[in-house]
Amino acid sequence: MKPLTSLTTPPTRTAPAATATALALALAALTTVLVLTVRYGGYFSDPVGLFCRYAACWVLFAVALSALRRVPARHVAWWITAGAVAVTVTGLVGPPRTSTDSYRYAWDGRVQSAGVSPYDHTPQDPALARLRDPWLFPTGTACAGPDLAGVPHTGGTPHCTRINRPAVHTIYPPVAEAYFLVVDQLSPTGTRHKPLQIGAGLLSLGVTGATLLILRRRGGDLRKAAYWAWCPAVPIEAVNNAHVDVLGALLAVAGLGLVSARAMTRRASGGLLIGAAIATKLMPAVVLPGALSGVRRVRDAAAVLLPAASFAVLAYLPYVLLSHGSVFGYLGGYVQEEGYDDPSAGSRYSLLRLVLPDSWAFPVLLVIVAGVSLYVMWHGDPRRPWSGALLVTGWAFALLTPGYSWYSLLLVALVALDGRWEWLGIALAGAAVYVLGARFGHQATLSTLAYGAAAALVLVMTRVRRRARGRRRRSAGGRPEAASAWSGFRRGAWPPPGRP
Repeated sequence: MKPLTSLTTPPTRTAPAATATALALALAALTTVLVLTVRYGGYFSDPVGLFCRYAACWVLFAVALSALRRVPARHVAWWITAGAVAVTVTGLVGPPRTSTDSYRYAWDGRVQSAGVSPYDHTPQDPALARLRDPWLFPTGTACAGPDLAGVPHTGGTPHCTRINRPAVHTIYPPVAEAYFLVVDQLSPTGTRHKPLQIGAGLLSLGVTGATLLILRRRGGDLRKAAYWAWCPAVPIEAVNNAHVDVLGALLAVAGLGLVSARAMTRRASGGLLIGAAIATKLMPAVVLPGALSGVRRVRDAAAVLLPAASFAVLAYLPYVLLSHGSVFGYLGGYVQEEGYDDPSAGSRYSLLRLVLPDSWAFPVLLVIVAGVSLYVMWHGDPRRPWSGALLVTGWAFALLTPGYSWYSLLLVALVALDGRWEWLGIALAGAAVYVLGARFGHQATLSTLAYGAAAALVLVMTRVRRRARGRRRRSAGGRPEAASAWSGFRRGAWPPPGRP
């Protein structure tokens, strides 16, 4: 079995003009279908059509990756950057299509600009009525729509808001809230969703730039960066829907890049950035075991953990001092609403629930993730901490089976550093569950099928890589051989002899 877009084998030689033409056509087709996907939406009216367009984007993404393999190494960075700009821009051609989260971001930024803590009031609180912009809180006939929520009012004219869950407090951590404030401060008066989309687009390009820089400094194949730069999940979830997860991904990637250095000051700086990522969306905490790959001394572990924990805690301090209520807002209610504490109520842990009682799913998940984390910390390569981070994050997502596709942005960024493309199946599974599952009332079944297929792909490719590695070792007479992305976990196995 030969992977379509493997980046571990040398690119084949073809005529430069033919290679450039093929890649340009593939990127043009990808951006065209992405524009159609964003422009026409269909989340409420035509979820099947929407997912078909999205799936077509992924097929064209794979075609573009295959074409990139034939590009000479000296031109790869240019192609990836140009493609990243084109793909990112597609997310700006329409308003948010499949999520209303960015409207909460805009509101939190607006509230903070008025000198009010975003944790103290719900969006529908009459105390903040003076801050309501008409585009966020329409009235009258503008309230007809499936993505609008009613707001209590007096009189006969309907009042509504684009903000989801307007009766609950915000749950976003302090770095995310600071980002919302900055975007609001830099935005012209009366603007709508576009500043947040532009900000997310710039952050997305920042992830591409950081990935290219880290790969160049570590002597890796720059082609891996295309896994983020051209991935359809990025323009749709990071840019069009403007999810703040892209900020967490950027901080986590930059942090892991610094942690990979031997200098203690750089490792501490990396820990600081990882702490900032955690204080953006909490989810990036799963990269911490990767950041501790191969660490044997308490001092080395403390150099990462102390700055990360200190920043994550201290970032809350200004909001604690300014707020009258809890700075965790609706976080506990969200956990219950999404079925994380009661698996029988939703589609969480769907793979574990195939073989275990519902009540066992969460404890077993913790045991498995803890086991993978310990393996990564003991056997991982400290020069490639993103490899261990990908392993922990990937299996955490595969077993948690989240129903929101934007959670996988962090996973896509780690794939771009490491190169094990099979983990991208988790991102596609999340999109299938989000777009199709809730619309047809079979989310749990679809979650099992989608994430089951993604996990199977990972297991199959793991077996394929191990067998290929074994053949290389046998052909080399038992001498040390160039390791695959999977085998790079073992301490000292990467980079191979003779490579930087």
